[in-house]
Order: sequence, then C-alpha cells, then structure tokens
Amino acid sequence: MIPIKTAAQAAKTVRQDLSAVPQTVLVQYLSPGALNLSALPPLSLYVHFPWCVRKCPYCDFNSHEHKPDSDEAAYLDALRGDLEAALPLIWGRRVQTVFIGGGTPSLLSAQGMDRLLSDIRTLLPLELDAEITMEANPGTFEVEKFRAYRDSGINRLSIGVQSFNNEFLQKLGRIHHGDEARRAAEFAAKHFDNINLDLMFALPGQTLEQCEQDVQTALSFGTSHLSLYHLTIEPNTYFAKFPPAIPDDDLSADMHQMLRDQLSSAGYINYEVSAYAKPGRMSRHNLNYWQFGDYLGIGAGAHSKLSFPHRIVRQMRHKQPKAYMQAVAEGNAAQESSEVATEDLPFEFMLNALRLRDGFPVALFQERTGLALNTIERELQLAEQKGLLYRDYQTIAPTETGRNYLNNLQEMFLK
Repeated sequence: MIPIKTAAQAAKTVRQDLSAVPQTVLVQYLSPGALNLSALPPLSLYVHFPWCVRKCPYCDFNSHEHKPDSDEAAYLDALRGDLEAALPLIWGRRVQTVFIGGGTPSLLSAQGMDRLLSDIRTLLPLELDAEITMEANPGTFEVEKFRAYRDSGINRLSIGVQSFNNEFLQKLGRIHHGDEARRAAEFAAKHFDNINLDLMFALPGQTLEQCEQDVQTALSFGTSHLSLYHLTIEPNTYFAKFPPAIPDDDLSADMHQMLRDQLSSAGYINYEVSAYAKPGRMSRHNLNYWQFGDYLGIGAGAHSKLSFPHRIVRQMRHKQPKAYMQAVAEGNAAQESSEVATEDLPFEFMLNALRLRDGFPVALFQERTGLALNTIERELQLAEQKGLLYRDYQTIAPTETGRNYLNNLQEMFLK
C-alpha cells in the first residue's frame, strides 16, 4: 500500500513529484501550445470496477468474469496508488462528482466500498455536496450491504434493471429476475433519495406493449431519473457473432416515441438523448461529460480527459485488471496518453454538447476549447440552414429535427 500523504506534505512535495515525471511527459502536459483556456472546467472522478458475475452478450464495456482469485484488497491498493500518482495532474482542483462504474461495483464488499471512499476523501478535495454515484446490479442486492454503502457516502444509485420481464432478461444474459429488479428498486426508493434506473428497449422479440409495460413498471417506483437505451449490436460481443432478431427500425421508432410520451406525461424531462429526469434531478456527473468538463479516470480501462491552460489531454488505463495492477506498481498506470489536436476540439465538444436538449451557452465553446466561436461559423450556418440547429446570442441547441438526426448534425463538425 502506498503511504498516505497529508495535504501539507503533498503541497511541499508536489514539485518533487513533478521532477520525477519523465521530461517528455511534462512537456506533453505543461508546455505552452496553441490553446489558451481562460479557466479550467469542473472536475469529476470516475472509478472503474472491472468485474461482473458473468459477461452479458451485448456488453462491450471493459468487464471481466469475477473469479475466486479476484483480489479485492489488491485492486483497492492499485486504485489508491493510481489516484495518488495522478495528483500532480489535478493539483488544487476540487472534485464535483464521483462515479463508481463497471463491471458491477456492487460486488464490492461493504468494507471495500468504505475503504475506497475513505481513500478518495483522504487524497482529493471533494465538494461538500459532491454527487457520489455507484452502479448496481439487482442480482447483487443485499439489504445490509447497501445500507452500509449509503452510510459510507454513496448518495446516488444507478441500477442496471434493463427489463422487468424474465423473458427478455434471459435473452440479455442478465443474472437477475424481474422480481429481484422490483425488490431492488423498492429498497433503493426507501433508502436512497437519488436513483437512476437503466432500461433497454427494442429487445429481441419485444412488442410495443411489452416495452410499455417495462416503462410503466419503472415509473411506479417514482425514481428521480431514468436512462433508456436502444439495444445495439456492438463489435466484439457475443451478439455480434450470433445476432438476435431485434425489432425493425419502424417498430423501434414507435417504441422510442412511446417512451418519450410516457415519460413526458409523468413529468420527466428528456434533457439528454438517453436521459430523463425529474426537474432538478439531472445526473451532475454525466452533465459534466456532456458539457465537455474534465474527468480523471482510475481503474482498469478507465479514460481521462484533463485540461491544462494550453493543453487538453486524454488518457486510458491498461484494460486487463492484472496488467493494470502491475502497471500501477511500476508507476505507469496509463497505457495511452495523447494531446487532443486543436483541429479535433470543435468536433469533440459538439459531439458531447449537442446531446443536450437545451444545448449550451454560446460562451461555453470558447471556455472549454480555448477556440473562438468563429472557428465553426461555417458549420453552424450550414446546420441552421438545414434546420438542425437553433442559435441566438445566448444559446446554441439542436432543433427537434436535429435531435432526431443527431448523428448527421454531429458529423457536420468533423474535420
């Protein structure tokens, strides 16, 4: 285990920490470049837990089957070491949100989660009202363990229900049943104030009526946030090799419209492509992504996007858990690290910000990219002419047509 540094000790030694970084890396992060950010964006922390009970056939996330030799303590040691080594890159910045994703983080023991959050609080200055989210699988719900998670500081749950219908859960390879999903949602509603339920639609053999039954069941729990995802066949998954028969485009579109109508009638705002929230209950962590904020990612396969006054850098950790832990022990958790090219920044910004129904303030583009808005004036004009974009002196946002053809709108900003 890497020894704890107090804030005072770390402040005194940050220059020594930087002096230990290879000069090529220092140049990459700290040397002046073409950008000139007037302020650094909000900072979030993402923590990846890479294990699941079983890999789902549609899943292309970095997840691995949990085995008896999966060493929780050793992985927590690595997470702490990874975070401590990354401190010079985010020194002095407060963390607004924390998201513990996976994989299935709810496989962590209560003691393991308490240790993880304690390590994070020791090393990072969290905002007092920081949103701390954990993903959970209904098949791993244990009442006392989840109470302990809450007492450790988890204040938002994101529950991967996917469906309440046993037929579709079996087709999706989920380890839980519909009754378990209902019990998990009921328990969460009683013990957590801020809850998201993940649902999938356009499932193999699903009818419009079955899709509506799922969303009505989800709504019955009164949760503050719902995420709705169209089942897509991703490369390098079991479904890519053995594709199931899924609803055609017309039926999928009918399902999507029905879901929008049902959730709108229930008082939810479709503030992002796949996200629906009660007023004031949007996911602060995900909003930071979509507004091109910064995030430090630790854990196997985690991604980071970090801004400096003259640079924006992306990193990716080693994907395999054992390789990741070994890399942390050797002092180099990042497998890939690169600067975002100036010409790519407009597309990267718009790829995220145009997912939001209300778009973004005009000034945010320059604030987050360091580029003048006239950099994309031609593209903005063309998008307006096609009826895909609305803008005035305050706001730039997709129109309803732009939201329906979002890929086309985003691609207009690709150099």
